[in-house]
Amino acid sequence: MSIEAGSRIVVTGATGNVGTSVVRLLSEDPQVGSVRGLARRLPGWSPAKTDWAALDVASEQTDLVKEFLGADAVIHLAWAFQPTHDPATTWRTNVLGSIRVFDAVASADVPTLVHASSVGAYSPGPKDHTVDESWPTHGWPDAAYCREKAYLERALDIFERDHPGVRVVRMRPAFLFKRESASEQRRIFGGKFLPGPLARPELLPFLPDIPGLRVQALHTDDAARAYRLAVGSDVRGAFNLAADPPVDAQLLANLLGSRPVRLPRTAARSAIAAAWGLHLLPASPHLFDAVLRLPLMDCTRAHTELGWRPTRTAPEVIEEFLHGLQQGAGARTEPMRGRKVG
Repeated sequence: MSIEAGSRIVVTGATGNVGTSVVRLLSEDPQVGSVRGLARRLPGWSPAKTDWAALDVASEQTDLVKEFLGADAVIHLAWAFQPTHDPATTWRTNVLGSIRVFDAVASADVPTLVHASSVGAYSPGPKDHTVDESWPTHGWPDAAYCREKAYLERALDIFERDHPGVRVVRMRPAFLFKRESASEQRRIFGGKFLPGPLARPELLPFLPDIPGLRVQALHTDDAARAYRLAVGSDVRGAFNLAADPPVDAQLLANLLGSRPVRLPRTAARSAIAAAWGLHLLPASPHLFDAVLRLPLMDCTRAHTELGWRPTRTAPEVIEEFLHGLQQGAGARTEPMRGRKVG
């Protein structure tokens, strides 16, 4: 059932890109009585009605049931992207940690679980038309991120079978960006020494146009609104979340005033694989392979059942993010701390 006035919401991974937007939005909602933010490190930021706990969801020393008791909903966002060279570590945090969260939700009798899945959970799909939430969610097996997101889809299938009284919502957003996430995402995918000012148009006269590189984007705040709507309604199941239009080399070139130049997929992958193998680039070539195969998502269900639509177009999202990248933008949490390099 939907939340009532004075509801208590617990958010895991509350200090990251999505978490900061979700916590802020919930704290401003008059229907929400309190927000409990869980993260590995306490932030230097505390919006109204919000308190914090420092914990690791994957640690057996953490009493998640105690944290969840009395909650009307748990929004599970905690996720580790790194280290890509050590998939056992990310598996421990992302998969085993998530399963601990699911089990604790059931043990604490929390009526609603909203889980952050991803477009990355989807099996390879089309780039010339969209697919709905019934598209298979087996991921791209070579990429740890996709493999873990897909595994958790199966774990939730079993969870829903065994706990029919828990309302489970699976959010499957596109790539999420906002100005404040620029420094964090630069560190995660480009490396901590990649200069953000390289995103200036005058330094990028040419832009690689790689076959298959056509994806969707969404502003993180728009995704957060979908999470809030899901908590406050009776919906169940999966929801695709993305803004229009799809992002490709031509769109990026138009934003940057540059010219797309065709680059063979094998050449691009070889360069990424070499940089990743030398520990110069955090993003793995396996994730690159997955991105080239991600389907484009149809968001009709979110529009009709959640009453959700993005407030920003994909070009607006990318433009805001690029400005944040140039300025070293960030926020007052450890994952989101700003830093300008170069």
